[in-house]
Amino acid sequence: MKTRSAVLHSQPGQYTVTEVDLDEPRQGELLIKMVAAGLCHSDDHIAVGDSPVELLPVAGGHEGAGIVAGVGPNTPGWSEGDHVVLSFVPVCGECPMCATGRSNLCDLGAVVFTGSRPGDPTSFRMSYQGKPVAQFSGVSTLSEYTVVDARSAVKIDPALPLDKAALVGCGVATGWGSVTNMSDVRAGDVVIVMGVGGIGINSVQAARAIGARGVIAVDPVAFKRESADRLGATHSVATMKEAVDIAQSMTNGQGADATIITVGVVNGDHIAEAVDSVRKAGTVVLTGVGGLLEVGVPINHTMITLFQKRLQGALYGGCNPRWDIPNLLSQYQAGTLRLDELITRTYTLDEVAQGYEDMKAGKNLRGVVLFD
Repeated sequence: MKTRSAVLHSQPGQYTVTEVDLDEPRQGELLIKMVAAGLCHSDDHIAVGDSPVELLPVAGGHEGAGIVAGVGPNTPGWSEGDHVVLSFVPVCGECPMCATGRSNLCDLGAVVFTGSRPGDPTSFRMSYQGKPVAQFSGVSTLSEYTVVDARSAVKIDPALPLDKAALVGCGVATGWGSVTNMSDVRAGDVVIVMGVGGIGINSVQAARAIGARGVIAVDPVAFKRESADRLGATHSVATMKEAVDIAQSMTNGQGADATIITVGVVNGDHIAEAVDSVRKAGTVVLTGVGGLLEVGVPINHTMITLFQKRLQGALYGGCNPRWDIPNLLSQYQAGTLRLDELITRTYTLDEVAQGYEDMKAGKNLRGVVLFD
Protein backbone atom coordinates (compact mmCIF):
# COMPACT_ATOMS: atom_id res chain seq x y z
CA MET A 1 0.00 0.00 0.00
CA LYS A 2 0.96 3.67 -0.19
CA THR A 3 1.08 5.93 2.83
CA ARG A 4 2.13 9.47 3.64
CA SER A 5 4.99 9.88 6.07
CA ALA A 6 7.23 12.63 7.47
CA VAL A 7 10.54 11.76 5.81
CA LEU A 8 14.05 13.15 6.22
CA HIS A 9 15.84 12.92 2.87
CA SER A 10 19.12 14.53 3.94
CA GLN A 11 21.03 15.13 7.13
CA PRO A 12 20.92 17.88 8.21
CA GLY A 13 17.53 18.55 6.69
CA GLN A 14 13.83 19.01 7.37
CA TYR A 15 11.02 16.49 7.55
CA THR A 16 8.81 16.65 4.47
CA VAL A 17 5.60 14.73 3.90
CA THR A 18 6.36 12.05 1.30
CA GLU A 19 4.27 9.25 -0.17
CA VAL A 20 6.12 5.98 0.43
CA ASP A 21 5.43 2.33 -0.32
CA LEU A 22 4.60 0.18 2.68
CA ASP A 23 4.83 -3.61 2.68
CA GLU A 24 2.21 -5.85 4.23
CA PRO A 25 3.03 -7.12 7.73
CA ARG A 26 4.92 -10.40 7.87
CA GLN A 27 5.04 -12.95 10.67
CA GLY A 28 5.38 -11.23 14.02
CA GLU A 29 4.41 -7.84 12.59
CA LEU A 30 1.46 -5.45 12.74
CA LEU A 31 0.04 -2.86 10.39
CA ILE A 32 -0.88 0.18 12.47
CA LYS A 33 -3.23 3.01 11.51
CA MET A 34 -1.73 5.89 13.43
CA VAL A 35 -4.06 8.13 15.40
CA ALA A 36 -1.61 10.42 17.23
CA ALA A 37 2.13 11.03 17.34
CA GLY A 38 4.10 13.22 19.72
CA LEU A 39 6.80 15.58 18.47
CA CYS A 40 9.91 14.74 20.51
CA HIS A 41 13.33 16.37 20.44
CA SER A 42 15.00 13.06 19.54
CA ASP A 43 13.58 13.28 16.02
CA ASP A 44 14.95 16.80 15.69
CA HIS A 45 18.38 15.58 16.80
CA ILE A 46 18.33 13.46 13.65
CA ALA A 47 17.13 16.33 11.47
CA VAL A 48 19.93 18.68 12.57
CA GLY A 49 22.54 15.92 12.38
CA ASP A 50 23.31 15.55 16.09
CA SER A 51 22.41 11.87 15.85
CA PRO A 52 23.69 10.33 12.60
CA VAL A 53 21.56 7.57 11.09
CA GLU A 54 22.84 4.62 9.10
CA LEU A 55 20.46 5.03 6.16
CA LEU A 56 18.65 7.87 4.42
CA PRO A 57 15.89 8.59 3.76
CA VAL A 58 14.41 7.96 7.19
CA ALA A 59 10.74 8.16 8.17
CA GLY A 60 10.51 9.96 11.49
CA GLY A 61 8.53 9.65 14.67
CA HIS A 62 9.00 7.35 17.65
CA GLU A 63 6.19 8.37 20.05
CA GLY A 64 2.66 7.47 19.10
CA ALA A 65 -0.50 5.44 19.39
CA GLY A 66 -2.86 3.87 16.91
CA ILE A 67 -5.12 0.97 15.98
CA VAL A 68 -4.09 -2.38 14.56
CA ALA A 69 -5.29 -2.50 10.95
CA GLY A 70 -3.63 -5.77 9.96
CA VAL A 71 -1.90 -8.71 11.59
CA GLY A 72 0.89 -10.68 9.97
CA PRO A 73 0.47 -14.45 9.51
CA ASN A 74 1.22 -16.65 12.53
CA THR A 75 1.20 -13.68 14.91
CA PRO A 76 -0.88 -14.86 17.88
CA GLY A 77 -2.29 -12.57 20.53
CA TRP A 78 -3.21 -9.73 18.19
CA SER A 79 -6.41 -8.75 16.38
CA GLU A 80 -7.50 -5.99 14.06
CA GLY A 81 -8.96 -3.19 16.14
CA ASP A 82 -6.54 -3.56 19.05
CA HIS A 83 -5.41 -0.20 20.44
CA VAL A 84 -1.68 0.16 20.95
CA VAL A 85 1.04 2.49 22.14
CA LEU A 86 4.29 2.03 20.25
CA SER A 87 7.56 1.63 22.12
CA PHE A 88 10.67 3.13 20.53
CA VAL A 89 12.69 0.29 22.05
CA PRO A 90 11.34 -3.18 21.17
CA VAL A 91 11.37 -5.74 23.96
CA CYS A 92 12.38 -9.32 23.23
CA GLY A 93 12.10 -10.53 26.83
CA GLU A 94 14.98 -12.96 26.31
CA CYS A 95 18.30 -11.12 25.96
CA PRO A 96 20.56 -10.61 29.01
CA MET A 97 19.26 -7.05 29.56
CA CYS A 98 15.62 -8.12 29.45
CA ALA A 99 16.30 -11.17 31.60
CA THR A 100 17.87 -8.98 34.29
CA GLY A 101 15.03 -6.46 34.39
CA ARG A 102 16.52 -3.83 32.09
CA SER A 103 14.34 -4.19 29.03
CA ASN A 104 14.87 -0.53 28.12
CA LEU A 105 18.34 -1.74 27.07
CA CYS A 106 17.04 -4.71 25.04
CA ASP A 107 19.52 -5.92 22.43
CA LEU A 108 16.90 -5.19 19.76
CA GLY A 109 17.29 -1.49 20.56
CA ALA A 110 19.88 -1.17 17.80
CA VAL A 111 16.88 -0.58 15.53
CA VAL A 112 16.72 3.00 16.86
CA PHE A 113 19.41 4.12 14.42
CA THR A 114 19.43 1.33 11.83
CA GLY A 115 15.75 1.84 11.04
CA SER A 116 15.44 -1.78 9.97
CA ARG A 117 13.56 -4.77 11.34
CA PRO A 118 14.73 -5.72 14.83
CA GLY A 119 17.58 -8.21 14.56
CA ASP A 120 17.96 -7.87 10.78
CA PRO A 121 19.75 -4.70 9.60
CA THR A 122 19.08 -5.58 5.94
CA SER A 123 15.29 -5.83 6.17
CA PHE A 124 12.94 -2.85 5.67
CA ARG A 125 9.19 -2.37 5.22
CA MET A 126 9.12 1.12 3.73
CA SER A 127 10.54 2.20 0.37
CA TYR A 128 10.64 5.31 -1.81
CA GLN A 129 11.32 5.23 -5.54
CA GLY A 130 12.43 1.62 -5.21
CA LYS A 131 14.96 2.25 -2.42
CA PRO A 132 14.55 1.29 1.25
CA VAL A 133 13.40 3.88 3.77
CA ALA A 134 14.62 3.52 7.34
CA GLN A 135 11.97 3.65 10.05
CA PHE A 136 13.24 5.62 13.02
CA SER A 137 13.22 3.28 16.02
CA GLY A 138 11.57 0.73 13.78
CA VAL A 139 8.19 2.43 14.19
CA SER A 140 7.96 5.72 12.22
CA THR A 141 4.97 7.08 14.12
CA LEU A 142 4.79 10.16 11.88
CA SER A 143 3.12 8.10 9.16
CA GLU A 144 -0.53 7.60 8.38
CA TYR A 145 0.14 3.84 8.40
CA THR A 146 3.21 1.98 9.59
CA VAL A 147 4.33 -1.63 9.91
CA VAL A 148 6.03 -2.53 13.19
CA ASP A 149 7.43 -5.57 14.89
CA ALA A 150 4.87 -6.76 17.44
CA ARG A 151 7.59 -6.47 20.09
CA SER A 152 7.39 -2.70 19.59
CA ALA A 153 3.68 -2.54 20.39
CA VAL A 154 1.92 -2.50 23.76
CA LYS A 155 -1.80 -3.25 23.85
CA ILE A 156 -3.84 -0.78 25.91
CA ASP A 157 -7.39 -0.26 27.16
CA PRO A 158 -9.49 0.85 24.15
CA ALA A 159 -11.36 3.28 26.39
CA LEU A 160 -8.25 5.46 26.67
CA PRO A 161 -7.98 8.52 24.39
CA LEU A 162 -5.19 7.73 21.96
CA ASP A 163 -3.92 11.30 21.70
CA LYS A 164 -3.12 11.21 25.43
CA ALA A 165 -1.95 7.59 25.43
CA ALA A 166 0.59 8.41 22.71
CA LEU A 167 2.58 10.52 25.18
CA VAL A 168 3.55 7.58 27.37
CA GLY A 169 5.41 5.97 24.46
CA CYS A 170 8.39 8.24 25.15
CA GLY A 171 8.06 11.61 26.86
CA VAL A 172 6.03 10.71 29.91
CA ALA A 173 7.73 7.38 30.58
CA THR A 174 11.20 8.84 30.09
CA GLY A 175 10.66 11.81 32.39
CA TRP A 176 8.75 9.86 35.02
CA GLY A 177 11.18 6.94 35.09
CA SER A 178 14.21 9.22 35.27
CA VAL A 179 13.04 10.02 38.79
CA THR A 180 11.31 6.83 39.90
CA ASN A 181 13.74 4.31 38.38
CA MET A 182 17.05 6.03 37.83
CA SER A 183 17.50 8.29 40.85
CA ASP A 184 17.39 7.57 44.58
CA VAL A 185 14.72 10.17 45.26
CA ARG A 186 12.55 9.51 48.29
CA ALA A 187 9.79 11.31 50.13
CA GLY A 188 11.17 14.46 51.75
CA ASP A 189 14.01 14.93 49.25
CA VAL A 190 14.87 18.02 47.24
CA VAL A 191 14.97 17.56 43.46
CA ILE A 192 16.09 19.89 40.68
CA VAL A 193 14.65 19.28 37.22
CA MET A 194 16.84 20.99 34.63
CA GLY A 195 14.69 21.73 31.58
CA VAL A 196 10.91 21.29 31.81
CA GLY A 197 9.76 20.57 28.29
CA GLY A 198 8.09 17.37 27.14
CA ILE A 199 10.39 15.15 29.20
CA GLY A 200 11.25 17.25 32.23
CA ILE A 201 7.67 18.23 33.00
CA ASN A 202 7.03 14.55 33.75
CA SER A 203 10.06 14.39 36.02
CA VAL A 204 8.37 17.22 37.91
CA GLN A 205 5.17 15.16 38.15
CA ALA A 206 7.10 12.10 39.33
CA ALA A 207 9.08 13.95 42.00
CA ARG A 208 5.93 15.45 43.41
CA ALA A 209 4.16 12.07 43.32
CA ILE A 210 7.00 10.47 45.30
CA GLY A 211 6.64 13.17 47.94
CA ALA A 212 9.69 15.33 47.38
CA ARG A 213 9.43 18.40 49.61
CA GLY A 214 11.28 20.49 47.09
CA VAL A 215 10.69 20.19 43.32
CA ILE A 216 12.69 22.95 41.67
CA ALA A 217 11.96 23.40 37.96
CA VAL A 218 14.59 25.22 35.89
CA ASP A 219 13.85 26.63 32.46
CA PRO A 220 14.55 29.96 30.75
CA VAL A 221 11.09 29.92 29.13
CA ALA A 222 8.42 31.53 31.32
CA PHE A 223 5.60 29.44 29.81
CA LYS A 224 7.36 26.23 30.84
CA ARG A 225 8.01 27.49 34.36
CA GLU A 226 4.33 28.40 34.71
CA SER A 227 3.37 24.93 33.46
CA ALA A 228 5.73 23.34 35.99
CA ASP A 229 4.05 25.29 38.77
CA ARG A 230 0.68 23.88 37.73
CA LEU A 231 2.00 20.33 37.49
CA GLY A 232 3.77 19.99 40.81
CA ALA A 233 6.85 22.19 41.11
CA THR A 234 7.33 23.91 44.46
CA HIS A 235 9.67 26.44 42.87
CA SER A 236 10.35 27.45 39.28
CA VAL A 237 13.33 29.54 38.23
CA ALA A 238 15.14 30.58 35.07
CA THR A 239 18.71 29.58 35.98
CA MET A 240 20.61 26.82 37.72
CA LYS A 241 22.22 29.38 40.07
CA GLU A 242 18.78 30.27 41.39
CA ALA A 243 17.91 26.59 41.71
CA VAL A 244 21.08 25.77 43.63
CA ASP A 245 20.50 28.67 46.01
CA ILE A 246 17.00 27.37 46.77
CA ALA A 247 18.17 23.78 47.17
CA GLN A 248 20.95 24.80 49.53
CA SER A 249 18.57 26.95 51.57
CA MET A 250 16.40 23.86 52.08
CA THR A 251 19.25 21.48 52.95
CA ASN A 252 21.50 23.39 55.34
CA GLY A 253 23.81 24.30 52.47
CA GLN A 254 24.21 20.76 51.16
CA GLY A 255 22.46 20.95 47.79
CA ALA A 256 19.82 18.88 46.01
CA ASP A 257 19.44 15.16 46.65
CA ALA A 258 19.09 14.64 42.90
CA THR A 259 19.22 16.68 39.73
CA ILE A 260 17.55 15.40 36.56
CA ILE A 261 18.98 16.76 33.28
CA THR A 262 16.19 16.95 30.72
CA VAL A 263 17.49 19.83 28.63
CA GLY A 264 16.60 19.55 24.94
CA VAL A 265 20.20 19.78 23.71
CA VAL A 266 22.69 18.83 26.42
CA ASN A 267 26.30 19.99 26.52
CA GLY A 268 29.14 19.42 28.97
CA ASP A 269 28.45 22.64 30.88
CA HIS A 270 24.92 21.44 31.71
CA ILE A 271 26.33 18.26 33.20
CA ALA A 272 28.95 20.15 35.20
CA GLU A 273 26.28 22.48 36.63
CA ALA A 274 24.16 19.51 37.63
CA VAL A 275 27.06 17.74 39.34
CA ASP A 276 27.84 20.89 41.32
CA SER A 277 24.19 21.23 42.35
CA VAL A 278 23.86 17.98 44.33
CA ARG A 279 24.89 17.17 47.87
CA LYS A 280 27.36 14.57 49.07
CA ALA A 281 26.20 11.17 47.75
CA GLY A 282 23.75 12.98 45.49
CA THR A 283 22.70 11.67 42.09
CA VAL A 284 22.68 13.36 38.70
CA VAL A 285 20.47 11.62 36.13
CA LEU A 286 21.47 12.40 32.55
CA THR A 287 18.39 11.90 30.38
CA GLY A 288 18.72 14.57 27.70
CA VAL A 289 21.14 14.14 24.80
CA GLY A 290 23.26 16.39 22.61
CA GLY A 291 25.57 15.72 19.72
CA LEU A 292 26.41 12.03 19.44
CA LEU A 293 30.07 12.84 18.75
CA GLU A 294 30.38 15.57 21.38
CA VAL A 295 32.79 14.83 24.24
CA GLY A 296 34.08 16.61 27.33
CA VAL A 297 32.55 17.60 30.66
CA PRO A 298 34.35 20.27 32.74
CA ILE A 299 34.00 18.63 36.15
CA ASN A 300 36.51 18.08 38.92
CA HIS A 301 36.71 14.30 39.02
CA THR A 302 38.40 14.33 42.41
CA MET A 303 35.35 16.02 43.90
CA ILE A 304 33.18 13.29 42.40
CA THR A 305 35.24 10.81 44.41
CA LEU A 306 35.51 12.81 47.63
CA PHE A 307 31.82 13.65 47.75
CA GLN A 308 30.76 10.28 46.35
CA LYS A 309 28.44 11.78 43.77
CA ARG A 310 26.87 9.63 41.06
CA LEU A 311 26.33 10.50 37.40
CA GLN A 312 23.71 8.12 36.03
CA GLY A 313 22.75 7.78 32.38
CA ALA A 314 19.08 7.07 31.67
CA LEU A 315 17.54 5.62 28.50
CA TYR A 316 13.73 5.61 28.39
CA GLY A 317 13.82 6.46 32.09
CA GLY A 318 14.83 2.87 32.81
CA CYS A 319 11.27 1.83 32.00
CA ASN A 320 9.97 -1.58 30.99
CA PRO A 321 7.53 -0.64 28.21
CA ARG A 322 5.33 -3.71 28.72
CA TRP A 323 4.77 -2.78 32.36
CA ASP A 324 5.27 0.97 32.57
CA ILE A 325 3.11 2.01 29.61
CA PRO A 326 -0.05 0.32 30.99
CA ASN A 327 0.88 1.34 34.55
CA LEU A 328 1.27 5.01 33.65
CA LEU A 329 -2.02 4.94 31.77
CA SER A 330 -3.75 3.38 34.76
CA GLN A 331 -2.43 6.28 36.85
CA TYR A 332 -3.88 8.67 34.29
CA GLN A 333 -7.25 6.94 34.55
CA ALA A 334 -7.03 7.20 38.35
CA GLY A 335 -6.24 10.92 38.17
CA THR A 336 -2.76 10.64 39.70
CA LEU A 337 -0.90 11.38 36.44
CA ARG A 338 -1.88 14.34 34.30
CA LEU A 339 -1.65 13.99 30.53
CA ASP A 340 -4.29 16.33 29.11
CA GLU A 341 -2.34 19.38 30.27
CA LEU A 342 0.80 18.26 28.42
CA ILE A 343 -0.62 18.79 24.93
CA THR A 344 -0.07 22.43 24.10
CA ARG A 345 -1.02 22.29 20.43
CA THR A 346 -2.07 19.75 17.82
CA TYR A 347 -0.95 19.64 14.19
CA THR A 348 -1.80 17.87 10.97
CA LEU A 349 0.87 15.71 9.35
CA ASP A 350 1.42 18.47 6.78
CA GLU A 351 2.28 20.86 9.63
CA VAL A 352 5.02 18.67 11.09
CA ALA A 353 7.84 21.08 10.20
CA GLN A 354 6.00 23.90 11.97
CA GLY A 355 5.53 21.63 14.97
CA TYR A 356 9.27 21.14 15.33
CA GLU A 357 9.91 24.86 14.94
CA ASP A 358 7.41 25.55 17.73
CA MET A 359 9.13 22.94 19.89
CA LYS A 360 12.52 24.56 19.44
CA ALA A 361 11.05 27.99 20.10
CA GLY A 362 9.81 26.76 23.50
CA LYS A 363 6.12 27.21 22.64
CA ASN A 364 4.99 23.67 23.50
CA LEU A 365 5.24 21.19 26.32
CA ARG A 366 4.23 18.66 23.70
CA GLY A 367 3.02 19.15 20.19
CA VAL A 368 0.97 16.24 18.87
CA VAL A 369 0.20 15.30 15.27
CA LEU A 370 -3.36 14.02 14.87
CA PHE A 371 -4.24 11.84 11.88
CA ASP A 372 -7.65 11.70 10.24
